[in-house]
Amino acid sequence: MDIKGLTGAEAFLRLLAGMGVERIFASPGSEWSPVWEFLTKPVAAHEGIPRYLSARHEEIAVGMASGYAKVTGKLPAVMIHTTVGALHGAMALRGALHEQIPMVVFAGESIGFGEDAGPDPGAQWLRHLADIGGPARLVERCVKWSFGVNTKAVLASAIERACQLAMAVPRGPVFISLPMEYLFDTMTVNPPAASSLPEAPVADPAGTEALARLLADAKNPMIVTEEAGRTVAIVERLVELAELIAAPVVETRSPGYVNFPRTHPLHGGIDPAAYLADADLVFLLGAVAPWHPASAGPRPGARVVILDDNPLRTELPVWGYQSDLCLIGDVERSLELLLERLRARVRTNDPARAERRERWAQRHRERKQVWTDEAHALRDRAPIDTRWVVYELNQILPPDAIVIDETITHRREIIRYLDRVPPGGFFAGFCGGLGTGLGTALGVKAAAPGRPVILLIGDGAFSYNPANAALGFAQEYAMPILIVLFNNQGYLSMKAGIPKYYPDGWAVKSRSFVGTSITPSPDYVAMARAFDGYGEKVEAPRDVRPALERGLEATARGRLALIDIRLDPVN
Repeated sequence: MDIKGLTGAEAFLRLLAGMGVERIFASPGSEWSPVWEFLTKPVAAHEGIPRYLSARHEEIAVGMASGYAKVTGKLPAVMIHTTVGALHGAMALRGALHEQIPMVVFAGESIGFGEDAGPDPGAQWLRHLADIGGPARLVERCVKWSFGVNTKAVLASAIERACQLAMAVPRGPVFISLPMEYLFDTMTVNPPAASSLPEAPVADPAGTEALARLLADAKNPMIVTEEAGRTVAIVERLVELAELIAAPVVETRSPGYVNFPRTHPLHGGIDPAAYLADADLVFLLGAVAPWHPASAGPRPGARVVILDDNPLRTELPVWGYQSDLCLIGDVERSLELLLERLRARVRTNDPARAERRERWAQRHRERKQVWTDEAHALRDRAPIDTRWVVYELNQILPPDAIVIDETITHRREIIRYLDRVPPGGFFAGFCGGLGTGLGTALGVKAAAPGRPVILLIGDGAFSYNPANAALGFAQEYAMPILIVLFNNQGYLSMKAGIPKYYPDGWAVKSRSFVGTSITPSPDYVAMARAFDGYGEKVEAPRDVRPALERGLEATARGRLALIDIRLDPVN
């Protein structure tokens, strides 16, 4: 690409387009004036420049990039405001790092502070915005690679390298700061003649053969996964594998995706511990922390085998899980090779596998019946129970809906009862930090504008989100989403620790729990209406389904909707 003679701002946009970036999610910062000036030119609209979306807050911008990448698999870009914006977005960047979500994030800075020839960036840079090391140093532990461009001669190659690193496995966010002075300046050096995105490696053939042998020979194998559902193709391959070896597929309480169809008879629920005592082989596929603690693994003599593109979780300080065979490779392509070897080894009419398959199916049916009975028992019970809410949502869920989950204490019930959502239709993940659910949902909507998008969120998590920025974005860009608010008027996850650690303590005896309430509960419905949205408060179990249906109808008509469902209060 020939960028000589272009301004740094134009080169920046064209380089991103050349690397396959189609969307830029941005939170405004004054250093981006050269980019905005170029985007207003008529030529910018029809020459392949990425679409620019202004998100009003850094957490919303990064969250949108995450949701967009999860749905499309494509690389998004993010523009945020120098050091202060990098700090606003750091929690969301850390989440993307742990979830292995690719994005290339840019922040501006000043390196001349008005002393160089050219436009004066302004007194605010030295007085208010500058930090030692710049924004790249501030966030370096929250991303997989961080670099501050230190000469315009490497600006082009640094941008392209950042895109390559974001898409290299394990994928993740990368960060690069661009001096404002270079955005004004004229480029004199072209990037490399070609800068392709890297191909993901496939697991070692000899190791794959060994894994196939172990899976075929196992008498009682099980599969544990948390993140295998990144693509629908992976899930399809996993279904075939599970059926071949007659193994239950168990998710955990923290799956980021639908990793296995939850109505499939081999779906083993969300508690690996229930299967570990009997398993002679445990296959970890896209599993971060399959059980807790790590030492509480399978019975003595059982083997643990692993396949992942980041099996040892390099972003974590410790890991500590048993590993008898560990294969590194792209999960989708490596699974296909594994299946080729398994098909040659496994007899489809093996009676032992048929018996196992029926045993797991019976267990699946019994478990689902217990859950269904529990939900039906709650249809008239007040206050409203989370299980009833999710059960009712599951009954009316549009087949093409995409559900985003940002809850903690409601997560187990959501996974249990929301079984009609297909692979590719569910995304979750807070990775220790809340506040990105609204942004993620909007990013999903940006990627799939024709599909219903439903965000399940607790009132505590909602409080951590930049809600005004998110609702304003939904209104401005006509991206209606349905927000289902699980409102227990407090922080149940925080309250839960007190009786756990102090069962006979003062808090339990007095029924007084400090620091766990959100009272008085805000008028969340009014917040939705402030942005021309539809809002409804629900306090009776019989009203849950009609309210959800009205919310879906509102989004179908182009309005965001918020259904405030009042649960049993925390205090």
